Parts: sequence; C-alpha cells; structure tokens
Amino acid sequence: MSPVDHKHKRGGGGAADDLPPEIDIEDEAAEEIVESSGAATDATDVAFTAIDWTPHAGDADGMVGAEVIQTLVKRLPNAPGVYRMMNAAGDVLYVGKARSLKKRVTNYAQGRFHTSRIGRMVRETSTMEFVVTRTEIEALLLEANLIKRLRPRFNVLMRDDKSFPYILLTGDHVSPGIYKHRGARSRKGDYFGPFASAGAVGRTINSLQRAFLLRSCTDSFYENRTRPCLLFQIKRCAGPCTGEISHGDYARLVAEAKDFLSGRSQKVKTEISAAMQQASENLDFERAAIYRDRLAALSHVQSHQGINPQTVDEADVFAIHQEGGQVCIQVFFFRTGQNWGNRAYFPKADPALEAAEVLGSFLAQFYDDKPTPRTILLSHAVEDQELLAEALSTRAGRKVTISVPQRGEKKDLTDNALQNAREALGRRLAETSTQGRLLAGFADTFGLKKPPVRIEVYDNSHIMGTNAVGAMVVAGPEGFVKNQYRKFNIRSTEITPGDDFGMMREVMQRRFSRLLKEHGDAPPGGQAAVDDTGLSEPGDDIEDTGSFPAWPDVILIDGGQGQMTAVRQILADLGIEDRVVAIGIAKGQDRDAGRERFFVRGKAPFSLPVRDPVLYFVQRLRDEVHRFAIGSHRARRKKEMVKSPLDEISGIGPGRKRALLMHFGTAKAVSRAAIEDLVKVDGISEQVAKMVYNHFHEG
Repeated sequence: MSPVDHKHKRGGGGAADDLPPEIDIEDEAAEEIVESSGAATDATDVAFTAIDWTPHAGDADGMVGAEVIQTLVKRLPNAPGVYRMMNAAGDVLYVGKARSLKKRVTNYAQGRFHTSRIGRMVRETSTMEFVVTRTEIEALLLEANLIKRLRPRFNVLMRDDKSFPYILLTGDHVSPGIYKHRGARSRKGDYFGPFASAGAVGRTINSLQRAFLLRSCTDSFYENRTRPCLLFQIKRCAGPCTGEISHGDYARLVAEAKDFLSGRSQKVKTEISAAMQQASENLDFERAAIYRDRLAALSHVQSHQGINPQTVDEADVFAIHQEGGQVCIQVFFFRTGQNWGNRAYFPKADPALEAAEVLGSFLAQFYDDKPTPRTILLSHAVEDQELLAEALSTRAGRKVTISVPQRGEKKDLTDNALQNAREALGRRLAETSTQGRLLAGFADTFGLKKPPVRIEVYDNSHIMGTNAVGAMVVAGPEGFVKNQYRKFNIRSTEITPGDDFGMMREVMQRRFSRLLKEHGDAPPGGQAAVDDTGLSEPGDDIEDTGSFPAWPDVILIDGGQGQMTAVRQILADLGIEDRVVAIGIAKGQDRDAGRERFFVRGKAPFSLPVRDPVLYFVQRLRDEVHRFAIGSHRARRKKEMVKSPLDEISGIGPGRKRALLMHFGTAKAVSRAAIEDLVKVDGISEQVAKMVYNHFHEG
C-alpha cells in the first residue's frame, strides 16, 4: 500500500474562517482504519487526506444540530470523502460518503429533512469528522469499512458478518489433503467456495472423500502412520501415508478432485465411467465396483446442491424483502456452475428506508472483507450501482458486473432467492411475535414495568467441586443471543469444593464488577427492581437505540432462597441491587418439571400453573443454561484428563514434549529419567535436561 498522506485542519480560538493553514502530521487512527480495511490494497493504491476538526470554544461552543454543521461546512472542500456525525458523548451516529463533502453536508445544515430519522440524527450531532479521498470509489470502500467497525446506530448494519467456510486442497505436501477452512488464506493450496455453512462443507467433503479417496488427516498424523487408518478400511482414503497408493496415482485423484470442484464435473464423471466400463470388460469387477461407488458419491454431491444453473458459472445472488418493519436479504452462492448454498441476513435498518437503499449499503459492507465473484445478481436496482461495481472491480483486480436480470435463467435465480427471502422473513416475524408475547407475559408474571430486552440466566456445573464452571446464557426479543454467552472458570481457592453458593458469589462478583468497569452504572429508569409491595418503581423508559444492551433487565438464577441470598448480597455490595431484577428458580417437590418455585424480592415464593406458557419459557431458558454449563464443564474436564505433567514445565513446548514422549514412552518414565538420559533426546540440551529433572526432583 502506498504511503498515506494525512492533512488535518484543527480549529483554534477564533472563528471558523480564522482556522490555521494545513499542516502535515501523522494520523495513526486514520492510518489504522485504512490499513485494516479490505479496501486499501495494492490494487486500489488508496491515499487519504484526513481532516479532523472539532469546533473549539469561540467556534461552536455549546452548539448542536444544524448550527454546528453550518459552522463546519464553511471550510469543507468540493471533493469526495467520508464524514462521521457524532453526539456529545463521542459516539458515532452516522457514517456517510459523498461525491462532494461540501454539498452533502450543506444539505444537513439547511434544517430541512426528508425523514424523522435524519432530523433526529442531525439534532443529536455535536461534531463531525471528515476523511477526504482522491475518488468516490475510495470513499465508498472506506465508508463500508467504517460502518462495520464503528456500527453507527443510524446506518444500515449487518447483524452477522462471520467469515464463510471454504474447501482447501493443500499444495504444500507430497500427498495433498482436503480440509474445511475458514479465515485468512495463509496456507498454500486451492480454495473452493464460499459455502453457506460449515455443515454444507462437511457434507461435501464426506462425499468427495468417497469419490476421490483423499486424505483428511493432519500432516503430523500422516508422517507417523505405520499402517492404514480406519478411513482406508471404510474406503474413504486411498492410504498414501503407508504406500497403499503410489504418489503418482494419488496425484491423479487430486487432479480429478480439482477438476470437479472447478466446474468440470462432467469431464470427471465421463472419465470415471469409462474406467468402470474398461474394468468391467477386463472382468476386474472389484475395481469396477470402486468406480461405481465413486460415481454414486459424485451424484450425491450434486444432488445436495439444489439448483445448478446452466448459464451461470460464478455469481452471488441477492434478494431483499421488507415486511413488518424488518428486512431479510437472502444470498445464494454459485461457483463453477454449482450451488454452494444460501444464507439469510436480517440487517438492522430504519423501516422508512427503501429496499434499494438497504441493499446497496448491505452489499458494500458484505464485500468489505470477502472475495468478490465475477457476477452479482440483484432483485432490486441499487443506488450507485455502477460505482459499486467499479469499486468491487478495483478491489478484485478484475471486472465485476452487477445487474438486475429481467428474463431467462438469471431472472429465475433472483426470483427463487426472493421467494426464500419472503419465507425466511415470515418465519422470523412469527418467531419474533411469539417471543414478544412470551416476554410480555414474563413481565406481567414477575411484576416488571415492561417486557425485558436482555435476560441473563446463570448456573454452575461441577463434579464434587472439581473442574467447576459458571455459565451465563442470554435471551432477548429474538431468542437466544449466543454471541453473548459467557463461561466462568471458578478460580477462588477459598471456596469449599461443592459450595454452590460460593461459586455463584464469585460468578456474580466477576460478571457485574466487569460490567460496571466497562459500561458504567446500569442505565437509570431501565427495568427497576420491584419494591416491597411487589409494584414496579416509576421511571422513564430507556431510549431504544436499536442495539442490544450490555446491562440485563433481569437475571435468572438456577437455585432457591440460599442462592438468591448470595446473589442479592453481591448486588448490594456493588450498589446495583435496585437496578437489576433477580429471580430464583428452584426445582419443585421431587424435582419435577412444572413444579418449580420462583423467588422474587418483595413476594412470597410462588409457582405457576403447569400449562402456563411463561413457565415453559422459563424452563427453556433454564434448560439452555444447563446445556451450556454442562458442556463447558465437560470440555474443561476433558482438557484436564489429557493434561500431561510435562505441560507444567516452563520452556517445554509441543516439539520438545513430543520428542521426550517418543523417546521415553510416557511422562512417568520422563519423570524418572536421569539427566544423562534426558540429554540423549534430540532437541534437549543439558540446561533443558536439568530443568526437566529439577521439576520432578525437588530435593
């Protein structure tokens, strides 16, 4: 990437027209934004001029809204760039790009707005920051990167930006392997995809192993084999590790797999079919059966790909549907003439925005960190469609076309994607409606002012106090929010093994101490605690920012009165007892589901009718935290079970540990070895040998 030229204009103590001339300084923040952006590549050779000017006292002191924008706009150039609107707290409200910064920002300063959303955004603005770029393409790419990084509340936001899985055929080994890959393409080899899900990759790899008998073991496992593994026995691998197949014959299998994944599937099937026919004519029926099974496996792969277009070789298909104030964007991936699956996205967007505007903003963010196909098919024409195509072409280093097909097979593909978008959004609206009714019933049952937005559920898991783990799951209006789940490895040595109260105290202390440190006190007027009469305390509702809150409205504790006493003591010590509603769930008589007892401050313990929907809802929350806690405990226990005494020796890494175990056989034998024996191991110096010996011989 070429050097970045940063020029700043900063306000002094006078009026806006008395600003000092431009001075060259380094802007590390802007440079970090550019370098982390997928937009700034060798192909684009992007150079930015950053203008970060915040009005000082005497310029726009105390101004907000259109007034502060009018002050800022005086010195803006008629050049393309990106602007950020921020409130008094420094939070970014909106990120936008413009062909002319001066003209675009002037529109905000005039005080006439097309929608209430823009008017509200302008009224909250207390300052703006600007980045001037050489071209509008650079502005578009930087805008998408900033939106993904800063997540401004007034922009269209992708809710799910996970990377896609690929199939990797390695190219750095004499016997290439086939693997599922996600993330940076740091390993040499051929990558095929993207696939819509990891499950789709796994199913495809399983079928490809049956068809091409490629290995999927690690390189270290391959090097240490002395006889074929189980995959060879069940005809999923050709066994190159032990010479069951020559390197030349295995290379031909790899070449066939590449041809199939590259779209030349008919050629591969024809060759295998011819080989099967030849083996049959030679009365080699065993080999003919192998070819028959390979053909069946290839047919299985293609049958699981659904639509396989004849005229579309490489394309992504996007369709958008709006309903009930929500948006669904369905994406289908076609590579090498094969359908590699689809995924539904539900971006956060203002209901007043048109479908084309939402889809255009989504596309720029979607391809910010993903490879771009040669063709992008859309259900709706988007604003700046030609500019977006040019920007993606610049990034990809080849031509990328964006079109809205009107007829033919491409139109059928977009229509199919649109139908899937309608159905996915319909299911989501139904689920959200059901969840909304459950949350409203939950609020009525437990005396809350309003339906909770964030519910946190806690539980512990251990066996006789060993490998103790605390778990937290989170639920909201759209169901479980799994990226908010947390686990707590119990650290305190003062807790008696098996003391559930002590474990819960530690979990609460760590969770809410960190929450106070990172997000400050609980928002006032949120879900206030219930008073002694069981009635909710008055307070103003929290303003809905459209983002998921960090503070819980309610915490559910899997436990009875004893657990609740421990929890309330911690909350009281932290001064937030009246800011968070804590509810205990105790198993009823005989631990039967449906007979749970609930403990809420200010109310006597009570139970709910057996068929109450709210009871089912709470049981589902409790079952989820049970599942997560037990899974976390099992993972920790498994890790402890395979832990080696050699792991505790400082300076003994995986390589030296492997060498010691290969030489002595067991860690116990290593512990008994003399220094003279230890130095005979490859990679173990006398100094390291003494360190290992001293670890096991304290005297």
